[in-house]
Amino acid sequence: MEYKTIQLSYDSGVATMTLNRPEKRNAVSSALLEELLAGFDEIEQSSAQVVILTGAGKAFCAGLDLEELKNLLGKTHQQNVEDSARTGRIFRRIYDFPLPTIAAVNGAAIAGGTGFATMCDFTLAVPEAKFGYTEVRIGFVPAIVSSMLVWQVGHKIARDLLMTGRLFDAAEAHRYGLVNEVVEPARLMTRARELAALLMENSPSSVRATKRLINGFIAGQLDHQIGQAVEDNARIRATADFREGISSFLEKRKPGWSGH
Repeated sequence: MEYKTIQLSYDSGVATMTLNRPEKRNAVSSALLEELLAGFDEIEQSSAQVVILTGAGKAFCAGLDLEELKNLLGKTHQQNVEDSARTGRIFRRIYDFPLPTIAAVNGAAIAGGTGFATMCDFTLAVPEAKFGYTEVRIGFVPAIVSSMLVWQVGHKIARDLLMTGRLFDAAEAHRYGLVNEVVEPARLMTRARELAALLMENSPSSVRATKRLINGFIAGQLDHQIGQAVEDNARIRATADFREGISSFLEKRKPGWSGH
């Protein structure tokens, strides 16, 4: 398959998937989501043993594309449900992917970008990387990522990150366990390949079985939570605050919340 929004390369058992919209800071578009799903399907059918996910340019993934934000305002409830379900599928695809996954976070990873980075089994980040679940700042709900974040960091930290919508750096993300290592930019991809090599020293079938075992501990709860999150994600888009949040963001002004 010929990709337009990602790059996919293979080298010595390692598949490297690069988000490739540097002029848009690798912002999430419908095309990017579809190609991510297709790319993971291709990797699963290949001989790769480990996946590295990174971004082209100065950002890892800066969240939802502005054009996609505009389009959200005109969708029906059913379209919103389908859109939310697709987002859920890609997060779950990364989380449950049978091969070990390593995120090499080379810059800002905001909203959905934070989701991509933290769904991987291992997350490496440069000191300058910024993370944030910023959805509440535009009248949105970080519903799908929240279902996984609570399992990763616990309720207190999840409430802080999700309800404030604040940005936090790689060092703070490391303290919470969302980032495994903070790595200088010049060594980021080298360190990712070193980790991949370490993983490939082990039995591939054992590594895959171990990942299935770990994920299986919460699989049932996660299925239920993501199903609920998809509905919550779609429902919030019908509110006045959502419309105001999107409009104010696009118009670069302070929102006037109504609480409805």
